[in-house]
This record gives sequence, C-alpha cells and structure tokens, in this order.
Amino acid sequence: MTVEIINPFPCLSVDNLVVRAIQKADVARIVRYFQLNRTYLTPWEPLRPEGFFTYEGWERRVMQLVELQRHGLAYYFLIFEKDTDEIAGVITYNNIMQFPFHACNVGYSLAEDAQGKGFMRRALNLTNQWLFDNLNMHRIMASYMPRNTRSEAVLKAAGFQEEGYAKDYLLINGKWEDHTLTSLINPNWVAAINE
Repeated sequence: MTVEIINPFPCLSVDNLVVRAIQKADVARIVRYFQLNRTYLTPWEPLRPEGFFTYEGWERRVMQLVELQRHGLAYYFLIFEKDTDEIAGVITYNNIMQFPFHACNVGYSLAEDAQGKGFMRRALNLTNQWLFDNLNMHRIMASYMPRNTRSEAVLKAAGFQEEGYAKDYLLINGKWEDHTLTSLINPNWVAAINE
C-alpha cells in the first residue's frame, strides 16, 4: 500500500498547545531542550553521547528526521505552549510500518518545568489521532518502566491498554530495564482498497 503524505510537517493545536513536526530551523531549540533537561531526563533515557547535546550533533540528526518525515517513516513532534518558542516536550513515532502491520512505536519526554500540566496527555492524544487519520495506523505501541508512574498515567489517560511485560527490554541510562508493553488500537481503521 502506498500512503500519500499530504503534509510531512504537520502543525497541530489543542487548547494552549502547538504540536508540530520538527524542521531544520528547530536545531537550536531542540539542543536547548535537551541541555536544560539533561539531568532530569537521564534516569528515563538511553545514555547519550556528548554529541547529542551539541548543535552539530542535532544539525545532522534533524536533517535525517526531516527526510524520514518526508517519506512517512518517522515523525518527531515538538510541543510548545502557544506564543512561546521554548520546547516543552517531544513525541517521537518510529518504526512506522504499513501493510500488513499498520503499526508504529511512540516515545516521548517532557521538560521538568512542564510536568503536571497535562501537556503530554493532550499532545499525545492529538498526535495519535493525526497518525490514525493521516497514516492509517491500526496500532500505536508504547512501553514504560513500571516505576515511571507519570508515564503510566499518561498512557492510560490516552487510552493505551496493557498488553504484556518485557524483562530487560531497553537499555536505559546504562542498565537493562523491564518495561510494561501497551498499545492503542485505532477503532475506526479501514483497510485500503489496494491491500
């Protein structure tokens, strides 16, 4: 099945949030986000090389992300409060597969000063629906470490259902971590005629 991507750089909004796909002009913003939140995010993310926190490292990475978005293979969404230029969080969709799987993985992070405001729940609902409507995804999969109660609450609020438990699933902060596996199923999914 061929999916025609109408806009590889969607810009969405809900309440006081703007959620849009990363573009080349966002390099300095995303570097600042990860530099400011480096300590806060460390327990929840893979170990990052020093280049991950530099302009040069992200310049190359953003170019790759833009190309993946152009082809509908991955999306890297940035979350902003309206009328601000500071990234409050990110949502990434990767491993996007079409027929016969029609599924992808989602991951996310939120700035320390954006916690507890419902930003991720609202942004995740918005981007999930965009993927369902525009990429005809049937399943969006997410996982979280059992001790990450905030992530668990976000996924439950967004309608994700628990599907299993994976031992030593991801290498997080230099240590293999167990994860709870969840998914969100598109209730309105319809097969394309050409499948």
